[in-house]
Amino acid sequence: MAKKSFLANSIQAILIAGFSSAVLVGAPVYAQDQTEQEENAKEVEERIQVTGSRIARPELSQAAPVISIDSEDISEFGTPDLGQILAELPAVGATNTLIGNRNSNASGGVSSADLRRLGAGRTLVLVNGKRHVAGSPGSASVDLSTIPSSMIERVEVMTGGASAIYGSDAVSGVINVITRTNYEGLEFNARGTSSTEGVGARTHEFGILGGGDFMNGRGNATFHIGVNRIQETMEDDIRQFQSWGTILNPEDTGRLDGIPDRIFVPNVGSEYISGNGVLLWDNFYGLLPDGSYVVQPPRQGTNSALFGYFPDGCDTCAFTQKYVNLQPEVNRVNLASTIDFELSDSARFYSDFKVTRADIQQQFQPAFTTSTRINVNDNPYLNEELRQRLLDAGASQVTMFKFFEDWGNRSAQNRRELFRYIGGVDGVVNLDQSFLQYDFYYGYGETRNRRITENESIPGNIAAAVDTIRDGEGNIVCRDPDAGLVNTGGECVPYNPFGQNATAEAIAFMSADVVRDDKITQEYVGATFVTDSQNLFALPGGAVDLAFGFEWREETSETLTDEFTRRGLTNNAATPNQYGEYDVTEYFVEVNLPILDGSFLAEELSIDMAYRGADYSHAGKADSWKVGFMWAPIEDARLRGTFGRAVRAPNISEAFSPRSPGFVNITDPCDATRVNQNPNRAANCAALGVPENFQSNTNVSINLISGGNPNLDVETSDSWTLGVVWTPSSIEGFTATLDMYNIEIEDAITFIAPQSVINNCVDSEGAPSATYCAQVTRDPETNQLTAVESGYLNAAALETRGIELDLRYRTDLQAFDLPGELSSSLFINHLDSFVFYSFQDQPDLDDREEGEVGDPQWQFRFTNTYRLDNTSFSWNVRYIDRSALYDVTPRLEAYENVSPNEVGSILTHDLSARYFVNDNFTVDFGVRNVFDKTPPGYVGNALYDLVGRRAYAGLNYRF
Repeated sequence: MAKKSFLANSIQAILIAGFSSAVLVGAPVYAQDQTEQEENAKEVEERIQVTGSRIARPELSQAAPVISIDSEDISEFGTPDLGQILAELPAVGATNTLIGNRNSNASGGVSSADLRRLGAGRTLVLVNGKRHVAGSPGSASVDLSTIPSSMIERVEVMTGGASAIYGSDAVSGVINVITRTNYEGLEFNARGTSSTEGVGARTHEFGILGGGDFMNGRGNATFHIGVNRIQETMEDDIRQFQSWGTILNPEDTGRLDGIPDRIFVPNVGSEYISGNGVLLWDNFYGLLPDGSYVVQPPRQGTNSALFGYFPDGCDTCAFTQKYVNLQPEVNRVNLASTIDFELSDSARFYSDFKVTRADIQQQFQPAFTTSTRINVNDNPYLNEELRQRLLDAGASQVTMFKFFEDWGNRSAQNRRELFRYIGGVDGVVNLDQSFLQYDFYYGYGETRNRRITENESIPGNIAAAVDTIRDGEGNIVCRDPDAGLVNTGGECVPYNPFGQNATAEAIAFMSADVVRDDKITQEYVGATFVTDSQNLFALPGGAVDLAFGFEWREETSETLTDEFTRRGLTNNAATPNQYGEYDVTEYFVEVNLPILDGSFLAEELSIDMAYRGADYSHAGKADSWKVGFMWAPIEDARLRGTFGRAVRAPNISEAFSPRSPGFVNITDPCDATRVNQNPNRAANCAALGVPENFQSNTNVSINLISGGNPNLDVETSDSWTLGVVWTPSSIEGFTATLDMYNIEIEDAITFIAPQSVINNCVDSEGAPSATYCAQVTRDPETNQLTAVESGYLNAAALETRGIELDLRYRTDLQAFDLPGELSSSLFINHLDSFVFYSFQDQPDLDDREEGEVGDPQWQFRFTNTYRLDNTSFSWNVRYIDRSALYDVTPRLEAYENVSPNEVGSILTHDLSARYFVNDNFTVDFGVRNVFDKTPPGYVGNALYDLVGRRAYAGLNYRF
């Protein structure tokens, strides 16, 4: 019997569930005369769906702040990419969105959330309160694009550490995506978006959602089928992008002279290299597509050794932005199904299936050479005029620089398949005056990625194919038909490198497609229980609420590479297969103590506490905890706050990447010429036994072992929030929250450069660093360095602090003698401090980020919706504060490094309308970035709207 594919098996599971709902959609609806017991059970069940706590409570009575957007909000963003949608919230960065990941192969097509810009791996993403399998190998980052937007009911974002509630990775907070379930009926959704300025960047999505009750309402089955496409957009398509870069300012007279050191200019390219090739000798000879040549024009300003400024352009120079994506092409299919079935009055079975398949097309710059040698005398392809000119200049061999544009880009074909299943039994058991709510669950997720990178070069074969002559019959052949790194004998094919003249046979000989297969799995089982103390005792504010439970989880990640890659036959370094796995057993408890209720100066006073213990197979035991409070001295105002410790265990890449041998050139900090470059160095070198006036072997190559570190410990973070909630009774429908947050991460996992390991061994204060010196080996006889180990260490620290204001107002305008209803919200974030320490034991070497591009100090989002009868109109505003283009760390005084040294503030406006044609049919349309406000062309950060004005339209029809 033929073995079914991963996707075939996944689709079969989905269709079984979907078929069940289709057959049963016409079954009689369960009668609405539910018993009081069932209503109570339903109430408890609904209460538990609150992000940030397993104990139910209203949103504004939570100690931790929560941001929420619903399905209607999501539709107004005009994109199927949930990661990009969330990145427009002031609390979320755009680091790992579809655009942010554009230069990554392993994460191409993946869109993840980066809460507080502390890293996507420190943001825990849940779906309906349960964990979700990762999208990129070796990481814990969830691909949000695998969650169909038409299935989303709302998204809740809780900031601050939440490991005590949800476990590892919730260092910066939690994003909980709540999907639609228990649906009855059938609806069709369609939506499309396109630039109005000719940029492209089109998207479209279609989806069918159906469901119904069966067995007299005891069960419900819901299914979803959807497709979406995001059009490939090249960087060259972006209007403001004109190959901007910096060049040395010719007017600069020195550091801090009041004159910028470098200036931004367009048309920064390289005369050294091009897609047709450049020959380097007495001049730079740029090739044209037919193999003829020109002398390269001189640069008008210098960016670097290889790149310069060409104000009038240069047809024979390389401008790399034309080769790469702003966003890749994505074609995705989503299938999903949920089933709920009431087993009894106190037990419900639930299940959630999902399978997605995405084909992603990425573009990278072509393979290139900077060392190919051309035999001027013999090469039969060389232009005769150019040959003579080179011979006259004394050249017998010249070097060619070339992007192999005639091969085509290094395109990456990614096929990403994901399957996820969640199943369990939950319910409520009445215990006299109390209750016991329970949830036993099992989850399994699997992500498979096949990454094919086309047109990687085989350097040895290029040299053989370029070294051509004419044989005795006048045919052009390789000088040595057996030459080349990959050649079983007589396989060399001659290559004409001048211009665009490669044959398919020559390309096949010189290049290879690199294949990598990733498999990521996640499996867990657990149970949660919620009850109260009503049967035993109660505090003045009410019964004590208690939640507790356990969870076991296993994560695996595997990457298999082809033989070419493992043997290092292409231009990439040899990469071995990778595999890692770990499991963790956790138990947790959460308690809410209602101290007072309805008392003088204590309309509400409660304390929350939570604790989680975890035992990781690869990182040992870790504890996390949280304490929170809510105090309402009067009915209209509440004070709230949290303080807690969160943890993040090392991910699979950090712990299990293969530690591979190699060599590295280093300098010895204990050498007599360098020992006084740090005030701690001389004493520490002496403590290690290195003699005074020691002379090291200069710029030596020593043994290197690098990769993952199985001895990593968990990261820990201490965070607190403190805020006020105002719900004035005099202004109906108005709420205001103001919260401060602070997160400090210690022992943060970071990759350490080998030279940094050696330097830090002897530069630490007080004594040689036990952490770094353990990675360094010296010859006991000569004291010379012989080996260094590098990789990941618990060495860094991060700190962030800010303030957030959330204002919401909803009112019926009839109170003002006006028709309709108005709802508005304003969310403001002020980033007060964001600091990264590469080495936490060197606090003087801080790296401040607040106010730089990607980390603006002020952001806000202002939304307004006016509803009148069957029509609603929305006006949304997004603001990003002016941001620095230089390193704002005060000790560096880098403000003169570049001009312009900041990008101005950006204010964009969106307009949309929604019309309910009838009870079944809704249409909506809108324009994003109405005034076409984009940042200057030298800013490509994904936080900004780089595309500009675009229009979208959608419809929803319920049958």
